[in-house]
Amino acid sequence: MYALALICYVLFLLPGLFLPEVYLFAAGNLAFFQGEATCLDSSLLNFWANSVLPHQNSIGLIIPNLTFPLVEYTENKMAERNITIVEEFILLGFSDLPNLQGFLFGIFLFIYMSILFGNGLIIILTKVSPALQTPMYFFLGNFSFLEICYTSVIVPRMLSDLWTQKRNITLLACATQLYFFVILGCTEFLLLSVMAYDRYVAICRPLYYPIIMNQRVCTQLVTGSWISGIPVMLGQTYQVFSLPFCHSNKLNHFCCDILPLMMVACGNTSVLEILIYGGAVLYIMLPFILIIRSYFKIIATIVKLPSAIGRFKAFSTCSSHLTVVILFYGSAIIGYSRPKSKISGTDKVLSLFYTIVTPMFNPIIYSLRNKDVIDALRKLLPKSFGSANNK
Repeated sequence: MYALALICYVLFLLPGLFLPEVYLFAAGNLAFFQGEATCLDSSLLNFWANSVLPHQNSIGLIIPNLTFPLVEYTENKMAERNITIVEEFILLGFSDLPNLQGFLFGIFLFIYMSILFGNGLIIILTKVSPALQTPMYFFLGNFSFLEICYTSVIVPRMLSDLWTQKRNITLLACATQLYFFVILGCTEFLLLSVMAYDRYVAICRPLYYPIIMNQRVCTQLVTGSWISGIPVMLGQTYQVFSLPFCHSNKLNHFCCDILPLMMVACGNTSVLEILIYGGAVLYIMLPFILIIRSYFKIIATIVKLPSAIGRFKAFSTCSSHLTVVILFYGSAIIGYSRPKSKISGTDKVLSLFYTIVTPMFNPIIYSLRNKDVIDALRKLLPKSFGSANNK
């Protein structure tokens, strides 16, 4: 290693061999590229200080047209970059509201229990009710299960932070939360587009509906929605946590999301940005385009129906899904399209809306606007109360 360093040093002293714009010196872990010192090896520094620098007229590495004061330059650059090893993050969450911590804990606990109860009830109904054994309710049951998983990645941790006031989260726990958060978010976008396609086939091609939406196709569509985002989101998570975090270990959010992590990261984020934009196009924009296209054709078909009753009945079968799409996509698009120089309270509220508020309203929307679900619920409740009385 020392021999290589000495050879490189001699080569650098030969005039005219290197352009003044680019100076490259590599030996062990020491490198100069375009005037940037990346890292230091202590033994190599000792070699330079004891063996090479005494033979120079000044303390420094003399290169044509440029002189690097070696130790001083490196120390200044390291201090300037302020690179530290981050072992954990601090989720600030709603710490700016110290007098409302108990109130927020009660509100979020109530919302989480409502999500578990409402979506769990939808899952049970779609499994036990003979009237709900159709592709539409098969997708609805999967969607309700997804909502439980999605909120369970965020809310229990948030409740723990509010209750204990200990907001520390390890790097591994943060990476795990981010991965499941983004993968389940992608699954939700894809599953919403699958449900829109189901409504399109049911209304626009009713005679072919049992053939097109058979059990095998439905299972494949749901499976694809769950697993297709795994490799891309795994790559995104890896890229995020491959970055050095040098600005702060405090995340101004209630969960580990890509944006707050990028705001405290330093280094080259171009690869990560490409993955984010590619993932947004693939898992958000394309499903959204498919949903819009499906509903354009659905509306065009509905307005051609001869009777008002037929139009109302046809539209009522997809109005619940359309409402959920508007709530979820609307809050997510508004939240992520806002300027992101810093995360404000408004951004946190919008994030809360599509992470926990919309999943809470989904069972209500599908129940109140769906006669089949209401009838199945009425049949299930007397059986439950009757079996309890018999005991």
